[in-house]
Amino acid sequence: MSAVLLIAGTDSSGGAGLTRDVRTLTRFATRALCVVTAVTAQSDTQLEAVHVIPAKLVRAQMTAALATCRVDAIKVGMLATRATVLAVTAALPATPLPLVLDPVLISSSGGVLLDEGGRCALCTALLPRTTVLTPNIPEAAALLGTHSARGEAQLLQQAAALLALGPRAVLLKGGHGDGAEAVDLLLAAAAPPRWLRAPRVDAMRRGTGCALASAIAAGLAGGLELAHACERAKQHVTRLLRHDD
Repeated sequence: MSAVLLIAGTDSSGGAGLTRDVRTLTRFATRALCVVTAVTAQSDTQLEAVHVIPAKLVRAQMTAALATCRVDAIKVGMLATRATVLAVTAALPATPLPLVLDPVLISSSGGVLLDEGGRCALCTALLPRTTVLTPNIPEAAALLGTHSARGEAQLLQQAAALLALGPRAVLLKGGHGDGAEAVDLLLAAAAPPRWLRAPRVDAMRRGTGCALASAIAAGLAGGLELAHACERAKQHVTRLLRHDD
């Protein structure tokens, strides 16, 4: 069985964070190892409190997890602070593993989940170690300090700007866009843009970003090519929006 190291926060409602990550890996018959970066108190509608785990303990969790068994991929979610971003980057294995980075910046209810220093460190330290970055439209705009993309031309422009920060690929998610289809853009260096399309589902579900990134990590851990892993993950999220399984 392949294994993925999950690095993220907890969610007391069970809708997102490590709970959603583990459920997703279970769906794909993949072992989960967990590093807790923060403990959040939240419901489906409100972020009540956040307790950040000390960066030294985050790094110790990573070291212990990586010593436990062979890890085939890493999925990174909520990091909370600059110190945590730098600790995670420093603890990554010397031999690169596929790394899926879901840039968790703001909760669904508007609470800040990564401070400004953390965003800068994410871009300068962690993105160059990333296999695929998976922002939604607002997250991409926040990382670039610009407006949210509207239309495929702007999605392509912003994905290219994020790619220039160092990840090997960017999957810019179009769930916050308009139209009858939810259109994601997969952009990698020296490869043509790949548009992933699915009928837009009229439903709101927390944790879809966690589920997508974890599903991609499961695919990469199992040896899938990136495009195939992203396509399979998008199908999983579409089912999740319809049935919350």
